[in-house]
Amino acid sequence: MTEARLGPGSLTWRFFGDTRMALVGPRAAVLQNMLPALGQGVLEHSVFFEDTFARVRRSAGPILDTVYGGPQAPATGQKVRDYHTDIKGTMPDGSRYHALDPETYYWAHATFLDNMLYGVETFIRPLSDAEKRRVYEESKTWYRMYGVSERAMPEDWESFQAYWKRMLEDEIVAHKTARYGVGYVTKGLPKPKKVPAPVWRAVSPPLNSVARFLTVGGMHPRMRELLDTPWSAADERRHQRFAAVVRSLNRVWPLLPEAVRYVPQARKAFARARRTR
Repeated sequence: MTEARLGPGSLTWRFFGDTRMALVGPRAAVLQNMLPALGQGVLEHSVFFEDTFARVRRSAGPILDTVYGGPQAPATGQKVRDYHTDIKGTMPDGSRYHALDPETYYWAHATFLDNMLYGVETFIRPLSDAEKRRVYEESKTWYRMYGVSERAMPEDWESFQAYWKRMLEDEIVAHKTARYGVGYVTKGLPKPKKVPAPVWRAVSPPLNSVARFLTVGGMHPRMRELLDTPWSAADERRHQRFAAVVRSLNRVWPLLPEAVRYVPQARKAFARARRTR
């Protein structure tokens, strides 16, 4: 099979940088930290606990740069990989972990793929089986840009579905890092360092309500179960109504400015592609 390309004609370019993906909440980040080895690496090597927002910014930008990097994408992907070279240590049970272990690194990638698929089907439109297979093939091209062993990467869409089911049922846990990452659901968001305390007291209540709704609403039920996050049947109905309203805007969405519809990395990539036609 010919390798799927990433570019203006790919579904990944169309959807990954769509600003509606923000409505999913931190599903991918929390899922990543529920794999014990990855959660332990973040616990011991990241600024996540000191400055949660900084860690999110540092992670999201390079991933978007890899997806939308065009000819420079492989070099960008390898830089992302090299950020993880020294992230290694010992698990509580005495076993060793390394961020570049193929099973660990692929899990992080898989959560971004899942995040996009869930976001599209929840807030944009259903995907056909053929489209899901196409997105999966594109995800393989994307993963190869990192230059990490492919031994953990499933061969095809059907194999990925089996892999995903196994990981959710048997491999993820309520790691301390993941629990901390969703602690604001009940305790409130941490105050950003540069925001004055009086301002934060004024704006945090509505932000906390929205953050809780998007965070828990965007979780897979297995995540809610393991992390014991509060979510009622009424909450689920509200979230489904919210998603339906967002999907109803699909007809007018293409009429909005590109600056509203896409993140900066995607906009730059689209502009570059238009110049080179």
